Amino acid sequence: MSSPDSSAHQGTLVASPEWGTIDFISDLHLQASQSETYAAFARYLHDTPADALFILGDLFEVWVGDDILDDQHPALSAFEQDCQRLIAQASQRLPIFFIHGNRDFLLGDKAAQSCGMRLLEDPTCLTFDQQRWLLSHGDALCTDDEPYQRFRRMVRSPTWQQAFLAKPLQERVDIARSLRAQSKALKGQVETLFDVDAQLASEWLQNAQASVLIHGHTHQAAEHLLRTHSPLRRWVLSDWDAVAVPARLEVLRLRRGMGLSRMPLDQALKT
Repeated sequence: MSSPDSSAHQGTLVASPEWGTIDFISDLHLQASQSETYAAFARYLHDTPADALFILGDLFEVWVGDDILDDQHPALSAFEQDCQRLIAQASQRLPIFFIHGNRDFLLGDKAAQSCGMRLLEDPTCLTFDQQRWLLSHGDALCTDDEPYQRFRRMVRSPTWQQAFLAKPLQERVDIARSLRAQSKALKGQVETLFDVDAQLASEWLQNAQASVLIHGHTHQAAEHLLRTHSPLRRWVLSDWDAVAVPARLEVLRLRRGMGLSRMPLDQALKT
């Protein structure tokens, strides 16, 4: 299936020659009620040996606007401020890059700067180790999910975002909580699991002159060959959930001369 996103505007980034190890993570869905996952993320940021970190969306369960970090709202913003301090401290020793997800697409320049993160376009083509790697959150590629794609077009429009961000912070928080409650109520009732459209992913890769797509969003960690007898592949990142059985805490690591490998958190911090 093709869509307007088949010619999505692509960002570019050339890796520093000093980088030997790059980590990719996504879909942590950080929230105050999930303290174990937050603690795992804090441990990762403190101990990762990576030279650069790419967060490919849905770092937060929800982001209602950068003013959540303002000191005027201590009752509403304590968790987000803790996250900001944690990421900002880590950014002092390694560069951190961020692509918006479907949960935190309202994270803006102000929050990114305060966290020490660099915002990237979706998709972005990373040049590293004499190869081009295409990075995305992945939600724009799930074109069979037509209701979501309509919702995505609406909430990504400047008009909608300006109107939403003009609402009082408490009202935005209440709206987000209501939407999360609706989402949880529907969980398990939807039989169709939408995945990335392989044809569209192939078009993105060909347009980027890349052979590997790295993305999150679907929570279905795997490696896929996009076409038979073709070098085009996509690697899907794991989501993070420290209380799942077994826990899902995985890093996708790219090392110079060694390619990609999946690592459980404990292994990633020892390697």
